[in-house]
Amino acid sequence: MSELTVDDVKKVASLARLKLSGDDIARYQKKLENVLSYVHLLDEVDTSDVEPMAHAIEAVNVFRQDEPRDSLDQAQALANAPQTDGKYFLVPAILDEA
Repeated sequence: MSELTVDDVKKVASLARLKLSGDDIARYQKKLENVLSYVHLLDEVDTSDVEPMAHAIEAVNVFRQDEPRDSLDQAQALANAPQTDGKYFLVPAILDEA
């Protein structure tokens, strides 16, 4: 495995939107090399008999059936509102009138 260059670290920092000092670049260069070395160990694992998969475990749909049911009436929906006019939620204006 080739060593990580300073330019590689700068590129990763740029992609992560990080500003690194010279000391940070040197420190993270070593840390990233350690991470990549550890990940490189996976190349030693024989996966020739392993079928490619999207998930490590079988995923199943955990959602309930979409069935209609009773909902809150207007009074119940407005009951805990900080402000209401009895019919609608009242909220502070966020846009200036033009």
